[in-house]
Amino acid sequence: MNIHKKDIKEIVKDKYSQIALQSKKENETSCCGAGGCCEVDYTIFSENYEKLDGYNPDADLGLGCGIPTQFAQIKKGDTVLDLGSGAGNDCFVARAIVGETGKVLGLDFSDTMLEKARENVKKLGFTNVEFVKGDIEAIPVSSGSIDVVVSNCVLNLVPDKSKAFSEISRILKKDGHFSISDVVIKGTLPKGLKDDAVMYAGCVSGAIQKDEYLEIINQTGFNTVTVNKEKEIELPGELLLNYMNEEEFGEFKKKNIGIFSITVTAKK
Repeated sequence: MNIHKKDIKEIVKDKYSQIALQSKKENETSCCGAGGCCEVDYTIFSENYEKLDGYNPDADLGLGCGIPTQFAQIKKGDTVLDLGSGAGNDCFVARAIVGETGKVLGLDFSDTMLEKARENVKKLGFTNVEFVKGDIEAIPVSSGSIDVVVSNCVLNLVPDKSKAFSEISRILKKDGHFSISDVVIKGTLPKGLKDDAVMYAGCVSGAIQKDEYLEIINQTGFNTVTVNKEKEIELPGELLLNYMNEEEFGEFKKKNIGIFSITVTAKK
């Protein structure tokens, strides 16, 4: 893509820092937040959390593409790490499962998101939920210290996915496992869509082929790799036409090129 890899993290950090300044409702109605309209609804992939134990509306910005805790097999007393924790939505759901004897860590690289998450945990009064700053390609967590890793629509934003999964393997305990909801593709995205910075931050352009994604997990040494849930993401035609001409759009539809959210689990 024509976005240099060293710029990708700054693009993503900037966009999600803008989003952190708004509520879920505002993010649904104003494209991408405080920076102005970016032509992609960042909540288009999200699922409804409202009936889940631990749900906190202040932490839900509608940025996920699944519910990773649904398949994470988290137990009371576990130590859980959420990669790309945002305002804390999945962390607070995980905390309801681990209880008082467990611990939940949230990792994010946006200062604005971290500030919002820390405000939320302070309001809730939890002493076993902590939010730390860091990069998923170099997770600032001790090796072999985590029971369960979860992540929601974040690893597609990471330039080096092999390095990210290697880091996940490193920080997991010997019998640890992960549950990750993410965006993948089937087929080849048109160049105009693939090369766009906004669509990268919107979880589309950075997504890789589903088979390649699963192969990276296998090559990292994980076992029992299972796709527990898969759903196709329907992007509006008027949005797609911003990135391709009518002929390309017709081919895109005809070839059944798809953008999907999957929730995948695996054991170390």
